[in-house]
Amino acid sequence: MTLPMSDPTAWATAMNNLGMTPLGIAGQPILPDFDPALGMMTGIPPITPMMPGLGIVPPPIPPDMPVVKEIIHCKSCTLFPPNPNLPPPATRERPPGCKTVFVGGLPENGTEQIIVEVFEQCGEIIAIRKSKKNFCHIRFAEEYMVDKALYLSGYRIRLGSSTDKKDTGRLHVDFAQARDDLYEWECKQRMLAREERHRRRMEEERLRPPSPPPVVHYSDHECSIVAEKLKDDSKFSEAVQTLLTWIERGEVNRRSANNFYSMIQSANSHVRRLVNEKAAHEKDMEEAKEKFKQALSGILIQFEQIVAVYHSASKQKAWDHFTKAQRKNISVWCKQAEEIRNIHNDELMGIRREEEMEMSDDEIEETTETKETEESALVSQTEALKEENDSLRWQLDAYRNEVELLKQEQGKAHREDDPNKEQQLKLLQQALQGMQQHLLKVQEEYKRKEAELEKIKDDKLQVEKMLENLKEKESCASRLCASSQDSDYPLEKTLNSSPIKSEREALLVGIISTFLHVHPFGASIEYICSYLHRLDNKVCGGLKLVCKGM
Repeated sequence: MTLPMSDPTAWATAMNNLGMTPLGIAGQPILPDFDPALGMMTGIPPITPMMPGLGIVPPPIPPDMPVVKEIIHCKSCTLFPPNPNLPPPATRERPPGCKTVFVGGLPENGTEQIIVEVFEQCGEIIAIRKSKKNFCHIRFAEEYMVDKALYLSGYRIRLGSSTDKKDTGRLHVDFAQARDDLYEWECKQRMLAREERHRRRMEEERLRPPSPPPVVHYSDHECSIVAEKLKDDSKFSEAVQTLLTWIERGEVNRRSANNFYSMIQSANSHVRRLVNEKAAHEKDMEEAKEKFKQALSGILIQFEQIVAVYHSASKQKAWDHFTKAQRKNISVWCKQAEEIRNIHNDELMGIRREEEMEMSDDEIEETTETKETEESALVSQTEALKEENDSLRWQLDAYRNEVELLKQEQGKAHREDDPNKEQQLKLLQQALQGMQQHLLKVQEEYKRKEAELEKIKDDKLQVEKMLENLKEKESCASRLCASSQDSDYPLEKTLNSSPIKSEREALLVGIISTFLHVHPFGASIEYICSYLHRLDNKVCGGLKLVCKGM
């Protein structure tokens, strides 16, 4: 279709304002590079169908861009643009999947051929439904064609060169809601939903782990294969799973019971292997623990040496020679080293405590805990006393050095001829006497601390002896309880040879021994009697006999 135009650039300007590809010369088709397979025009960027309305529409015109509409000449009519100062024509909300437009303001003498001539420029027309009241509905093939038709809203149409009122009109183009458009849009939505579900299903199947292979049914041949796999360590897990499935299926019967028993026996033979493997792994773990404990002990020893260096540097003998910044750094380093040392020491003590808890029984655990607490208390006291003794010794050395310095200064004062010589001598003598008195006090304090240290050592030895006595008493009590449960003849023989005359008295002896084991410092007979009376009301009668026998 050719369009005679008075101005060759008028239609190109209109197409540029609409976002279409402009025409080069008159007589070219309106849609020059339209590709029906793409559903869009060349020069318009591709738009995904997931946009609102799911229609492929041209890009929107920027609001700040001025829209200039030109006169459009058709074969049978002419379209005059509206006044640019007027507001744009109002439109209703776009229905989903809209392909139909409402066209009002047609001339009374306008025919369907003229409507096709005007709106066929926007795209392929599928159907036109014209009314007698100067309006019609036009259904296009694609959704983007509706936006091209809306561009013509507001144009004044004139048929030919006639100025008759019946040959003129003002076009009003708006969206129209049609059942066919809605149905096609819903069908398209369902198709997209099906495709999305299919895509998700394929993605889930791709990410799903593979199913295990099916277990074959029982047969003599398969039984022999599984029996051979059960003997192989590398294939044992697979064979055991097959055997378990067969048993759960109910494949065991009177004919196949022997075969299943042999396979179960083969599975049982792996118990010893698993136990040995566990023992080997436990041995490796113990070796690793021991290695870690030794390394930790070495690290702790080095930390102790570093902390000792800091402590020795903090003594007044060397501390006075450092600057203020150096003293601050040494203090910070000492504090950090002590914190790290304490953390490592707690960790090492925790490892040792866990080992002792694993190796001991419940009763031994209680005794060892008390022993550890007492020993730790004694060790902490001895360490504290040692540190105090060291500090006193260093103070003593410092005071001796100061006394020597004072003596040297006093000798220098004798040699010099100073008018205030006697006054300086008196001051030096007073300072020397004060230093000597303080030195005597320090020596007495040192001796007292040494005496306390010796006393604590003696207390520690006594506690160790008491623990050994408690262990011996516990072993005696256990032997008495064991002898009370022996046969009658050995029991009568031991009763005849001992002052205990009955099994009840032996039981009382065992209870009293246990009671005394709990009370290592002894208890009165009344206290023991009240304890046994709470256990049994008939016990107190023979208690004195037992005590006499003991």
